[in-house]
Amino acid sequence: MTVDLNADMGEGFGPWPMGSDAELLDVITSANIACGFHAGDPDVMAATMARAVKAGVGIGAHPGFPDLQGFGRRRMSLKPDEVRHLVAYQLGAAQAMARLVGGKVRHLKLHGALANMAAEDVSLAKAAYEGALAVDPDIIVMVITATQQQAAVEDLGCRWAGEIFADRAYNDDCTLVDRSKPGAVIHDPEVAAKRVVAMVKAGGIIAESGLVIPAAVDTICLHGDGATAVKIAKAVRQALLDEGIELAQFQGR
Repeated sequence: MTVDLNADMGEGFGPWPMGSDAELLDVITSANIACGFHAGDPDVMAATMARAVKAGVGIGAHPGFPDLQGFGRRRMSLKPDEVRHLVAYQLGAAQAMARLVGGKVRHLKLHGALANMAAEDVSLAKAAYEGALAVDPDIIVMVITATQQQAAVEDLGCRWAGEIFADRAYNDDCTLVDRSKPGAVIHDPEVAAKRVVAMVKAGGIIAESGLVIPAAVDTICLHGDGATAVKIAKAVRQALLDEGIELAQFQGR
């Protein structure tokens, strides 16, 4: 049994750092790097990608809404073409910066409110992924497993990987519990590690209610911007290894 570990990073801006990118790169196998709209800038992107290349970590573009102040977590109403262009633009920037440091973008993962909206709306998800596939038809699209994001990639017939979250609680429809609700974000490394191992072994999502939903579990997201983020990441990695589960970059379905 093999699974990938991914983390969102490159989310600083200018002299303001965010997250624990350097430490996480020793834990993960894939990195989702902000493209400048919700976080990041050319210098941060280049530095983060260079570190990923050196660590042998797969590089992914992580596009979001143009919302620096809200960190891309505020919902926006955009037309389908605007969404296509938004994603294509950011993927192009990520490709350029990756090439600059000797790397290559191999996957794409939507960020924040854009991702949550795409998990609910297959038309929005398709518009976003069409923008990426027009730029790179071979890119692997990382989707929140068993949501409308997955329905979109299956309809488009592109390569994809299903993602679950180590530190987020799930609703019974496989969407994430809203961050404003108690228990939506898990801060205890031991709790996070145990539930990740359970989900990987079960081959699906275990919702907050206890419901087990069969789903593709190709990669596990380890957020890097919380107080216990690195501890959770290390605990999850060790728990998986202790169970004989191998860690490797996903190849896409």
